[in-house]
Amino acid sequence: MTDTECLELLRWAAPRLGLRYEGFRRVRGQVCKRVGRRIKALGVVGLPAYLERLEVDPAERAVLDALCRVTISRFYRDQGVFDALREPLLPQVMEAARARGERVLRVWSAGCASGEEPYTVAALFHLGLRPRFPDFRLELVATDADASLLERARRGCYRRPTLRELPSEWVDEAFTPQGGELCLRPEYREGLDFRCEDLRQRMPEGPFHLVLCRNVAFTYFARSVQREVLARLLERLAPEGLLAIGAHESLPEDARGVARAAGALPLFHRDDVGI
Repeated sequence: MTDTECLELLRWAAPRLGLRYEGFRRVRGQVCKRVGRRIKALGVVGLPAYLERLEVDPAERAVLDALCRVTISRFYRDQGVFDALREPLLPQVMEAARARGERVLRVWSAGCASGEEPYTVAALFHLGLRPRFPDFRLELVATDADASLLERARRGCYRRPTLRELPSEWVDEAFTPQGGELCLRPEYREGLDFRCEDLRQRMPEGPFHLVLCRNVAFTYFARSVQREVLARLLERLAPEGLLAIGAHESLPEDARGVARAAGALPLFHRDDVGI
Protein backbone atom coordinates (compact mmCIF):
# COMPACT_ATOMS: atom_id res chain seq x y z
CA MET A 1 0.00 0.00 0.00
CA THR A 2 1.43 3.36 -1.02
CA ASP A 3 1.43 6.37 1.26
CA THR A 4 -1.21 8.00 -0.94
CA GLU A 5 -3.43 4.93 -0.59
CA CYS A 6 -2.78 4.91 3.15
CA LEU A 7 -4.00 8.50 3.46
CA GLU A 8 -7.07 7.65 1.37
CA LEU A 9 -7.87 4.74 3.66
CA LEU A 10 -7.49 6.81 6.84
CA ARG A 11 -9.60 9.64 5.43
CA TRP A 12 -12.32 7.09 4.62
CA ALA A 13 -12.10 5.36 7.98
CA ALA A 14 -11.85 8.37 10.29
CA PRO A 15 -15.43 9.71 10.13
CA ARG A 16 -16.91 6.20 10.08
CA LEU A 17 -14.95 4.94 13.11
CA GLY A 18 -14.96 8.12 15.19
CA LEU A 19 -11.26 8.69 14.58
CA ARG A 20 -9.07 11.66 13.67
CA TYR A 21 -6.83 10.77 10.76
CA GLU A 22 -4.34 13.55 11.57
CA GLY A 23 -3.50 11.66 14.76
CA PHE A 24 -2.00 8.85 12.66
CA ARG A 25 0.56 11.13 10.98
CA ARG A 26 3.56 9.51 12.64
CA VAL A 27 2.24 5.95 12.77
CA ARG A 28 0.18 5.58 9.61
CA GLY A 29 2.84 3.36 8.03
CA GLN A 30 2.48 0.90 10.90
CA VAL A 31 -1.31 0.89 10.59
CA CYS A 32 -1.34 0.57 6.80
CA LYS A 33 1.15 -2.30 6.82
CA ARG A 34 -1.37 -4.20 8.93
CA VAL A 35 -4.19 -3.27 6.60
CA GLY A 36 -2.11 -4.26 3.58
CA ARG A 37 -1.56 -7.70 5.10
CA ARG A 38 -5.30 -7.95 5.79
CA ILE A 39 -6.16 -7.08 2.18
CA LYS A 40 -3.74 -9.72 0.93
CA ALA A 41 -5.15 -12.32 3.31
CA LEU A 42 -8.67 -11.61 2.09
CA GLY A 43 -7.61 -11.94 -1.54
CA VAL A 44 -9.06 -8.52 -2.33
CA VAL A 45 -7.47 -6.79 -5.32
CA GLY A 46 -6.54 -3.21 -4.47
CA LEU A 47 -7.70 -0.57 -2.03
CA PRO A 48 -10.87 0.45 -3.96
CA ALA A 49 -12.19 -3.09 -3.74
CA TYR A 50 -11.41 -3.22 -0.02
CA LEU A 51 -13.24 0.09 0.57
CA GLU A 52 -16.24 -1.32 -1.29
CA ARG A 53 -16.23 -4.31 1.03
CA LEU A 54 -16.00 -2.07 4.09
CA GLU A 55 -19.07 -0.16 2.94
CA VAL A 56 -21.26 -3.28 3.08
CA ASP A 57 -19.53 -5.48 5.69
CA PRO A 58 -19.83 -4.27 9.32
CA ALA A 59 -17.71 -7.19 10.54
CA GLU A 60 -14.82 -6.13 8.32
CA ARG A 61 -15.22 -2.57 9.51
CA ALA A 62 -14.75 -3.85 13.07
CA VAL A 63 -11.57 -5.60 11.93
CA LEU A 64 -10.32 -2.34 10.44
CA ASP A 65 -11.08 -0.54 13.69
CA ALA A 66 -8.89 -3.04 15.53
CA LEU A 67 -6.11 -2.65 12.97
CA CYS A 68 -6.12 1.11 13.58
CA ARG A 69 -5.23 0.73 17.26
CA VAL A 70 -1.70 1.91 18.02
CA THR A 71 -0.13 0.31 21.08
CA ILE A 72 3.15 1.90 22.09
CA SER A 73 3.79 1.64 25.80
CA ARG A 74 6.59 1.43 28.33
CA PHE A 75 7.12 1.75 32.05
CA TYR A 76 7.32 5.24 33.61
CA ARG A 77 6.59 6.83 30.24
CA ASP A 78 6.83 10.64 30.47
CA GLN A 79 8.92 10.68 33.64
CA GLY A 80 7.87 14.19 34.66
CA VAL A 81 4.25 13.11 34.93
CA PHE A 82 4.99 10.25 37.32
CA ASP A 83 7.46 12.37 39.29
CA ALA A 84 4.74 14.99 39.81
CA LEU A 85 2.19 12.33 40.77
CA ARG A 86 4.61 10.89 43.31
CA GLU A 87 5.27 14.31 44.80
CA PRO A 88 3.26 16.44 45.44
CA LEU A 89 0.01 15.58 43.65
CA LEU A 90 -1.04 12.12 44.81
CA PRO A 91 0.04 12.73 48.42
CA GLN A 92 -2.24 15.78 48.41
CA VAL A 93 -5.07 13.70 46.97
CA MET A 94 -4.54 10.98 49.56
CA GLU A 95 -4.40 13.44 52.45
CA ALA A 96 -7.75 14.84 51.33
CA ALA A 97 -9.17 11.34 51.00
CA ARG A 98 -7.88 10.39 54.45
CA ALA A 99 -9.56 13.47 55.92
CA ARG A 100 -12.86 12.13 54.55
CA GLY A 101 -12.23 8.76 56.16
CA GLU A 102 -11.18 7.00 52.95
CA ARG A 103 -8.37 4.45 52.88
CA VAL A 104 -8.42 3.36 49.22
CA LEU A 105 -6.63 5.03 46.30
CA ARG A 106 -8.78 4.38 43.21
CA VAL A 107 -7.07 4.60 39.81
CA TRP A 108 -8.19 3.93 36.24
CA SER A 109 -5.73 3.28 33.40
CA ALA A 110 -7.66 3.73 30.13
CA GLY A 111 -6.02 2.13 27.11
CA CYS A 112 -3.58 0.16 29.25
CA ALA A 113 -2.16 -1.89 26.33
CA SER A 114 0.09 -4.68 27.69
CA GLY A 115 0.12 -3.39 31.25
CA GLU A 116 3.14 -1.13 31.52
CA GLU A 117 1.15 1.88 32.74
CA PRO A 118 -0.98 0.22 35.46
CA TYR A 119 2.01 -1.70 36.78
CA THR A 120 3.98 1.57 36.88
CA VAL A 121 1.20 2.97 39.06
CA ALA A 122 1.31 -0.14 41.26
CA ALA A 123 5.06 0.26 41.77
CA LEU A 124 4.65 3.98 42.46
CA PHE A 125 1.96 3.26 45.04
CA HIS A 126 3.81 0.50 46.88
CA LEU A 127 7.31 1.98 46.74
CA GLY A 128 6.70 5.72 46.43
CA LEU A 129 3.50 6.37 48.38
CA ARG A 130 2.68 3.56 50.77
CA PRO A 131 5.60 4.29 53.12
CA ARG A 132 3.82 7.59 53.86
CA PHE A 133 0.31 6.12 53.67
CA PRO A 134 0.55 2.61 55.20
CA ASP A 135 -3.17 2.65 55.96
CA PHE A 136 -4.10 2.86 52.26
CA ARG A 137 -4.60 0.15 49.69
CA LEU A 138 -4.75 0.42 45.88
CA GLU A 139 -7.72 -0.38 43.64
CA LEU A 140 -6.76 -0.06 39.98
CA VAL A 141 -8.98 -0.72 36.97
CA ALA A 142 -7.07 -1.13 33.68
CA THR A 143 -9.05 -1.22 30.44
CA ASP A 144 -8.20 -1.82 26.80
CA ALA A 145 -10.17 -2.77 23.69
CA ASP A 146 -7.61 -5.42 22.66
CA ALA A 147 -8.14 -8.75 24.43
CA SER A 148 -4.77 -10.14 23.30
CA LEU A 149 -2.92 -7.20 24.84
CA LEU A 150 -4.80 -7.70 28.08
CA GLU A 151 -3.66 -11.33 28.21
CA ARG A 152 -0.06 -10.11 27.98
CA ALA A 153 -0.80 -7.58 30.70
CA ARG A 154 -2.17 -10.24 33.02
CA ARG A 155 1.08 -12.21 32.60
CA GLY A 156 3.01 -9.24 33.95
CA CYS A 157 6.34 -10.32 32.41
CA TYR A 158 8.53 -8.00 30.34
CA ARG A 159 11.90 -7.70 28.66
CA ARG A 160 14.35 -5.54 30.58
CA PRO A 161 14.52 -2.73 27.94
CA THR A 162 10.82 -2.03 28.54
CA LEU A 163 11.69 -1.19 32.15
CA ARG A 164 14.66 1.08 31.48
CA GLU A 165 12.85 4.30 32.54
CA LEU A 166 11.53 2.82 35.79
CA PRO A 167 13.75 3.68 38.80
CA SER A 168 16.29 0.87 39.02
CA GLU A 169 15.60 0.23 42.70
CA TRP A 170 11.92 -0.27 41.88
CA VAL A 171 12.82 -2.83 39.22
CA ASP A 172 14.90 -4.78 41.73
CA GLU A 173 12.16 -4.62 44.35
CA ALA A 174 9.05 -5.25 42.25
CA PHE A 175 10.26 -7.79 39.66
CA THR A 176 11.84 -11.20 39.68
CA PRO A 177 13.77 -12.82 36.78
CA GLN A 178 11.99 -15.67 35.00
CA GLY A 179 13.30 -17.24 31.81
CA GLY A 180 14.84 -14.16 30.27
CA GLU A 181 12.04 -11.84 31.40
CA LEU A 182 11.31 -9.83 34.51
CA CYS A 183 7.95 -10.68 36.08
CA LEU A 184 6.02 -8.58 38.55
CA ARG A 185 5.89 -10.03 42.05
CA PRO A 186 2.42 -11.12 43.26
CA GLU A 187 2.07 -8.37 45.88
CA TYR A 188 2.30 -5.71 43.16
CA ARG A 189 -0.64 -7.26 41.30
CA GLU A 190 -3.03 -6.96 44.24
CA GLY A 191 -5.99 -4.71 43.62
CA LEU A 192 -5.57 -4.70 39.80
CA ASP A 193 -8.58 -5.47 37.63
CA PHE A 194 -8.01 -5.82 33.86
CA ARG A 195 -11.12 -5.38 31.69
CA CYS A 196 -11.72 -5.53 27.94
CA GLU A 197 -13.58 -2.30 27.21
CA ASP A 198 -13.59 0.20 24.35
CA LEU A 199 -13.29 3.72 25.73
CA ARG A 200 -15.74 5.02 23.11
CA GLN A 201 -18.46 2.65 24.27
CA ARG A 202 -18.03 1.79 27.92
CA MET A 203 -16.23 3.10 31.00
CA PRO A 204 -15.86 1.76 34.55
CA GLU A 205 -17.80 3.50 37.27
CA GLY A 206 -16.02 6.06 39.40
CA PRO A 207 -15.17 7.93 41.36
CA PHE A 208 -11.42 7.72 40.75
CA HIS A 209 -8.64 9.70 42.39
CA LEU A 210 -6.53 9.35 39.24
CA VAL A 211 -7.52 8.66 35.63
CA LEU A 212 -4.76 8.05 33.08
CA CYS A 213 -6.07 8.45 29.53
CA ARG A 214 -2.84 8.89 27.60
CA ASN A 215 -2.07 8.63 23.89
CA VAL A 216 -5.46 7.22 22.96
CA ALA A 217 -8.53 9.46 23.00
CA PHE A 218 -6.85 12.82 22.56
CA THR A 219 -4.61 11.63 19.73
CA TYR A 220 -6.71 9.24 17.66
CA PHE A 221 -10.35 10.05 18.37
CA ALA A 222 -12.38 12.60 16.39
CA ARG A 223 -12.82 15.95 18.13
CA SER A 224 -16.51 15.35 18.76
CA VAL A 225 -15.69 11.99 20.35
CA GLN A 226 -12.92 13.60 22.40
CA ARG A 227 -15.40 16.05 23.89
CA GLU A 228 -17.79 13.24 24.78
CA VAL A 229 -15.01 11.16 26.31
CA LEU A 230 -13.65 14.10 28.32
CA ALA A 231 -17.06 14.87 29.80
CA ARG A 232 -17.46 11.25 30.88
CA LEU A 233 -13.93 11.13 32.31
CA LEU A 234 -14.59 14.23 34.42
CA GLU A 235 -17.81 12.67 35.71
CA ARG A 236 -15.71 9.81 37.05
CA LEU A 237 -13.17 11.94 38.89
CA ALA A 238 -13.36 12.31 42.65
CA PRO A 239 -13.69 15.99 43.72
CA GLU A 240 -9.91 16.38 44.01
CA GLY A 241 -9.13 13.73 41.37
CA LEU A 242 -6.49 14.03 38.66
CA LEU A 243 -6.61 13.40 34.92
CA ALA A 244 -3.39 12.56 33.03
CA ILE A 245 -3.18 12.73 29.23
CA GLY A 246 -0.24 12.17 26.89
CA ALA A 247 2.73 14.52 26.85
CA HIS A 248 2.07 15.48 23.23
CA GLU A 249 -1.71 15.63 23.52
CA SER A 250 -4.04 18.51 24.21
CA LEU A 251 -7.63 18.65 25.37
CA PRO A 252 -10.33 19.97 23.01
CA GLU A 253 -10.06 23.73 22.57
CA ASP A 254 -13.50 24.34 24.06
CA ALA A 255 -12.98 22.00 27.02
CA ARG A 256 -14.74 23.19 30.16
CA GLY A 257 -14.71 22.04 33.74
CA VAL A 258 -10.99 21.25 33.80
CA ALA A 259 -7.82 23.12 34.81
CA ARG A 260 -4.12 22.34 34.85
CA ALA A 261 -2.81 20.78 38.05
CA ALA A 262 0.99 20.98 37.55
CA GLY A 263 2.10 23.82 35.31
CA ALA A 264 2.74 22.73 31.74
CA LEU A 265 2.59 19.01 32.52
CA PRO A 266 -0.40 17.16 30.99
CA LEU A 267 -2.10 16.79 34.37
CA PHE A 268 -5.51 18.29 35.12
CA HIS A 269 -8.17 18.49 37.78
CA ARG A 270 -11.76 19.60 37.74
CA ASP A 271 -11.84 23.38 38.00
CA ASP A 272 -14.78 23.46 40.38
CA VAL A 273 -12.53 22.33 43.24
CA GLY A 274 -8.93 22.71 44.29
CA ILE A 275 -6.53 20.09 45.53
